[in-house]
Amino acid sequence: MPARTPEELDALFQQAINSGDVEAALALYEPGAVFANAQGELRSGLDSIRREMAPFAASKADIKLTVTKVIQAGDIALVYDDWTMTTPAPMSGRSVVVARRQADGSWRFLIDDPFTIGA
Repeated sequence: MPARTPEELDALFQQAINSGDVEAALALYEPGAVFANAQGELRSGLDSIRREMAPFAASKADIKLTVTKVIQAGDIALVYDDWTMTTPAPMSGRSVVVARRQADGSWRFLIDDPFTIGA
């Protein structure tokens, strides 16, 4: 199911990862999206992002995302959120995401930095 709003991306991502469906999570990203991992390394493209997310999806990580702010300019949105994860290891943080509206009106992640600020 595609996201109809930038905020809905987080809800769909949470649902996909918590259910162990890495492919559903990846469907929320543009093909050339960039993901910053916990070490600050940038991963570009769906195959690289899949390798980063697969362990979390396989463990059916219990992740909770809470959108705290959205700034939108036309077809681009900057989304801030707080997140917690209890499995496989307790973690929390704040993320910043750039999302872009697609030609069909849905939204996808373009840049995802989930480890912007440790909480």
